[in-house]
Amino acid sequence: MRILLVEDEADLGLAIKQVLISEKYVVDWVTDGTQAWLCLESQWTDYTVAIVDWLLPEMSGLQLCQKLRLHQNPLPVLMLTALGQPENRVAGLDAGADDYLVKPFVMEELLARLRALQRRSPQLQPSTLTVAGFTLDTANNVLRVNSDGSTPLVISLTTKEFQLLMYLMQNPNRIIPGSKLRQQLWDMDEEPISNVVAAQMRLLRRKLANHGCPCPIETVPGAGYRFNSQLHSQP
Repeated sequence: MRILLVEDEADLGLAIKQVLISEKYVVDWVTDGTQAWLCLESQWTDYTVAIVDWLLPEMSGLQLCQKLRLHQNPLPVLMLTALGQPENRVAGLDAGADDYLVKPFVMEELLARLRALQRRSPQLQPSTLTVAGFTLDTANNVLRVNSDGSTPLVISLTTKEFQLLMYLMQNPNRIIPGSKLRQQLWDMDEEPISNVVAAQMRLLRRKLANHGCPCPIETVPGAGYRFNSQLHSQP
């Protein structure tokens, strides 16, 4: 759900970021390997995958990938490079990259490579996620609510509503601080206001209420938010 993009070519980096955002990812874009490592070391950010250019200032993509694996970090890495010779591909894969994409490429191929990584690691972004009668459909950006086997209630979601529900449903019954949600679901460039999580939560609860559906997300005063898997989902 959250991608670290490490690309020092401004036009290409912006184009990739825009495409990924359109696919409902949260994207942190940095332009050198040292910045990337600082992001990866952050205890506040859980990345789904890293897209890393080989030729970077400060620390190359190859060195970054080697450092990740040295620290036993299993984060999937898609390596981008203009170096397309077989020996370069071998070097990238041996350094710990999971896949290798040669420039220039079309965005459809980049997305296909991400889908391939997803198939090999389904936890990256499952096609559906179900908790206690609530099912998120990633292909259609909807929430399906059903607890008794009847035709489910289908609720369309905005991208941010979808991301918020997915993160909480991936961590059912766990209290997630609002600061953690803000760090995880808004990229570094957005600099969201401090109450953005509470405001987004109000909108989501209002949408569910308008559909006659109880909201499974509880506010835990002074602690954060929790997706309550024990809540009956019958509209």
